[in-house]
Amino acid sequence: MQTRNLIGSFTLGMLLTAIPVLSAKASEAVPDFYQFQGKNVNITYSTTSFTGKPLFTYKDKQQTLNFTGNEQIRTVETEIGTLVTVTIRQTVDTGNTLFTLIVPRVNLGNSQSATVETKGITTTNRFSAIAKFNQGQIQTYTIIPLTGTAQAVAF
Repeated sequence: MQTRNLIGSFTLGMLLTAIPVLSAKASEAVPDFYQFQGKNVNITYSTTSFTGKPLFTYKDKQQTLNFTGNEQIRTVETEIGTLVTVTIRQTVDTGNTLFTLIVPRVNLGNSQSATVETKGITTTNRFSAIAKFNQGQIQTYTIIPLTGTAQAVAF
């Protein structure tokens, strides 16, 4: 009797190992186009385009900046989402200002869009040609709450 149960258990085990298991990512519909609004800022980010390159538009009260390609749009996958960074101000003698969009993971499911809340981070990198002024904290941050949509768009 124990032999029969052992054979039955073995057969069930073999059957279960033969059943294909779909990964969670296989059923995810991933967005490729994002639009966000925050206090005095509008952001549009596309992971790809008709040319195959990513696109990023940063708009505030003073300027509208358009970025194209991986040289201008830097991305880093992290545990909190994808960090997408562009340089919004560059000077030779005083440093630069970066804007980083935190793109959270979004599963669209059967929908073509989803509402998203995230943050944008403006980083000011202070620099001086005079070495003694480069001491202490040289980076400061401003956090901007953003709301918008994530969409799947056919390019």
